[in-house]
Amino acid sequence: MRKTIAYARVSSHDQKDDLERQKQVLELYGARQGWTFEVVADLGSGMNDHKKGLKRLLHDILADRIGRLVITHTDRLLRFGAALVFAICEAKHIEVVILNQGEDTAFEEESAQDVLEIITVFSARLYGSRARKNQQLLDGVKHAVEEASS
Repeated sequence: MRKTIAYARVSSHDQKDDLERQKQVLELYGARQGWTFEVVADLGSGMNDHKKGLKRLLHDILADRIGRLVITHTDRLLRFGAALVFAICEAKHIEVVILNQGEDTAFEEESAQDVLEIITVFSARLYGSRARKNQQLLDGVKHAVEEASS
């Protein structure tokens, strides 16, 4: 018997309330459908594919232990790479249920955080993590993102 997994994720500790709301929405939806399910929750960037819950989810998908995956939004799974996970689910005959096909209200804010994370990684590789140029670049990008978010 393959199980139903409901997956929830937020990017930061500041969004813990949103994580609880996601879990409640998933639990309510699963209960209304009459499913027996488990909620897996992660706290970490959608760019980070090393989260404990996500790793467990992927392991269970590949081991044919999951028959259904339920998420609130596509970007709750991964910011980049969700389509690959969905393709694997399709190949493994796993039903994917996305409750809200529209954009997340915090999408722009999380996207800005993701862009900063990408720039941090690449600039650290290019200039070295303690280089003055790296810090100046990050400060400039953070300032631009803050202005764009306002």
